[in-house]
Amino acid sequence: MAEISKELADKVFEAVEVAKATGKIKKGANEVTKCLERGTAKLVVIAEDIQPPEIAMHLPLLAKEKGIPCIKVGKKEEIGAAAGLEVGTAAIAIVQPGEAASLIKQISESIK
Repeated sequence: MAEISKELADKVFEAVEVAKATGKIKKGANEVTKCLERGTAKLVVIAEDIQPPEIAMHLPLLAKEKGIPCIKVGKKEEIGAAAGLEVGTAAIAIVQPGEAASLIKQISESIK
């Protein structure tokens, strides 16, 4: 996965926050894996600082297989905060974008 700009990372966090407020998100590597397998995810966000990395190694491959945009950004704590959690999370899937649909479209176009 390529290095992403700060601007794109901010857009990803904004999309997660908006989707949490107006749509539906799933948190954690296990929930994200289920969403990918079912094909219900619209965007997958993975933390870059996961230890051990094997926890989420399968997510980008599964997302590519299903044709779902997947992006690695920031720290677990940043992703957790965007999702309204007090702890970090390895990954998040946006299931129902709500008002974040246009943001998700912009993100997926910029990572193609």
